[in-house]
Amino acid sequence: MRPAYGSGSQRLYSFRDVVVLKIVKRLLDTGVSLQNIRTAVQHLRARGMADLAQMTLMSDGATVYECSSPDEVVGLLQGGQGVFGIAVGVVWRDVESALAQLHGERVDTGETLIGHNPADELARRRNRAG
Repeated sequence: MRPAYGSGSQRLYSFRDVVVLKIVKRLLDTGVSLQNIRTAVQHLRARGMADLAQMTLMSDGATVYECSSPDEVVGLLQGGQGVFGIAVGVVWRDVESALAQLHGERVDTGETLIGHNPADELARRRNRAG
């Protein structure tokens, strides 16, 4: 994420940022504490992109657990700890699908860009800013 400075500036979010924000929203909706959500976010940001697509997060409403295999999910359920799960790969695909349907818009002119890759636009904006 690139921070926004001053009035009229824009904050740019990466694809990973959007996926993590959707996961945070789901955790908030289920009552997970902000402290545990912060810990989960730090963990998600430390993982590689390929790891995220294969990960399932489970929670008992208090603690968030990472499960990277079906056996780990079953283990949590058998232990009575897991109450709900978030398949990060599904969230990932939802964000990809939503982005694929968007038309881009140039920040400086407002011109609509049809058929462009939003990730490429984000990279260009970050390179100009940094």
